[in-house]
Amino acid sequence: MKKIVSILVVLITITSQAQNKKWTLIECVQYALENNISVKQSELDLEAADIDRLTAIGSFLPSINASAGVSENTGLSFNPVTNNAQTTTFLSASGSINVGYTLFDGLRNIRTVQRAEISKLASQYRLDKMKDDISLFVANGYLQVILNKANLEVLKSQNEVTKEQIQRTNDLVEAGSLPRGDLLEIQATDASEQQAIINAENSVRISLISLAQLLLIKDYETFDIEDEGYDIVDVGIADKDISEILSKAKESRSEIKIAEQDVELAKKDLQIAKGATLPTLSAFFGYNTRYANTTSFTQVADPDNPTVTQQIGVVEATGQSVVGEFPNTILQEVNADPFVDQLYQNDGIGYGLSLSIPIFNGFAINGNIKRNKINLERSKFQLEQAELDLESTVYQAYVDAKGALKSYEAAESALESQQLAYNYAKERYDVGLTNAFDFSQSKLRFDNARIELNRAKYDYIFKLKVLELYFGIPATELKF
Repeated sequence: MKKIVSILVVLITITSQAQNKKWTLIECVQYALENNISVKQSELDLEAADIDRLTAIGSFLPSINASAGVSENTGLSFNPVTNNAQTTTFLSASGSINVGYTLFDGLRNIRTVQRAEISKLASQYRLDKMKDDISLFVANGYLQVILNKANLEVLKSQNEVTKEQIQRTNDLVEAGSLPRGDLLEIQATDASEQQAIINAENSVRISLISLAQLLLIKDYETFDIEDEGYDIVDVGIADKDISEILSKAKESRSEIKIAEQDVELAKKDLQIAKGATLPTLSAFFGYNTRYANTTSFTQVADPDNPTVTQQIGVVEATGQSVVGEFPNTILQEVNADPFVDQLYQNDGIGYGLSLSIPIFNGFAINGNIKRNKINLERSKFQLEQAELDLESTVYQAYVDAKGALKSYEAAESALESQQLAYNYAKERYDVGLTNAFDFSQSKLRFDNARIELNRAKYDYIFKLKVLELYFGIPATELKF
């Protein structure tokens, strides 16, 4: 019984720890990269590209095919061994092995392998981009939860101050030092703060659910994150010149690499299309054999009367007959040779070369070449557009990060000012030199300043990480 109780205690402890688990940002990112559907689809695309590469390599190997057949014939049929027409029932079998090898096909097989290598590389870049995008989505959702929790803490801490003020104001009202209107004003402020706390709690819950859905986690009720230890960590990217960041982005970003590989793919497609205008030379080798269980007839000497005498002519001068002796044969039925013997008795080999020269095919080859030329030009334009888009995005991220830093610094200054104003108003209110309404307004401005500082802080953290990502730092190595 004690063992059972111990096991139950351990299980309850493990379950409690699992339910109380708080996810770190790194854990969320890693989990998303392992379970996100879009990432899994990109990984499947990479596997498919690897299969295409293997198939392309297989074009350098000979093709080997074997065939076999068994049939039973009744009535008048051609014996596949003797090629004679027979009216009988017999069983026949045949088999063959054929080997083919392409000696030259306009270099299309070589370029197909090269194209498969490029396609695999492009799929890898697409997977990398998908992982970067998912990591940013997770980081943004994670920081949103932290922001909402920080705002909730601000509201709760300030509401504690309000409750203390309610008690102090009530005592002063009871003593006749303050009018009852001041107490009502503070109580109204408390009610508004309680409503704001409820809204803030809903925001935290909604942002947690949104993050859990992004991670494909179904347990919304117990899902929570580690909301401590995250601060502004600048590794020096924000101080770099925009030209350096842009240059690094063009070297490292997957968007450019994908567009570059698309250009290379279009070039290979054009080369493959042009290869169709050249002759194709193939070699082939074939081996075949056959078997039939039909009986046959052959001429043999009559053992009872091996020879016969027949007249073969007449002597013209005397009229005397000329006779000759000939073998006397009879038809004798012969059984079919054994199966194994027939396999090598009836086998045959064929080999040779095959040359195919394209002359006219209804403009199909020329049309395909022209289409691939157009695709090549289109891919070049897409590469140019990708570079322009990246340049615009990097500039926007750079400006956003600089602007977010200024906004954060301004929010810090505003909070310092509001802190002094609030402390001054509180001191005046405590000694009865200001009314409850003015104190409430000062406290509201202080609360808003703290909330704005939280917003500016996490907004700057996110935009700084976006800039670092464009500088080439992997999403899994971003520091918070």
